[in-house]
Amino acid sequence: MSQLLALRPFVPAQDFALSQRFYEALGFRVTHQDENLAMMKSGSFSFILQNFYVKEFAENCMLQMLVRDVDAWWREINPEVLSGRFPVNPARAPAMQSWGMKVGFVFDPSGVLWHVGEVPF
Repeated sequence: MSQLLALRPFVPAQDFALSQRFYEALGFRVTHQDENLAMMKSGSFSFILQNFYVKEFAENCMLQMLVRDVDAWWREINPEVLSGRFPVNPARAPAMQSWGMKVGFVFDPSGVLWHVGEVPF
């Protein structure tokens, strides 16, 4: 796998424009966009937002994003206020999980669940 340069999941969007605004509020920026796809990037990491939606898939789609300090990230991004700005389920603040990682949970407008975690040292 020494040739691996990136791994970019395709994330569904029920309302493509709304989802783009949500992810921009979450700290991502759009690097390319057409009517079907938007490349969302933060630092050297990215995913592809697709103008495609299947309810069962979206509500079972989960992504894990690891950050250096989840509490600092949570304070900086403040995902709990996103439920006031977007039609999303309320975010759940970081807490230690049974598997040994501190994780906060953020839902996007399509029901996709992001696990924002911190790797324990």
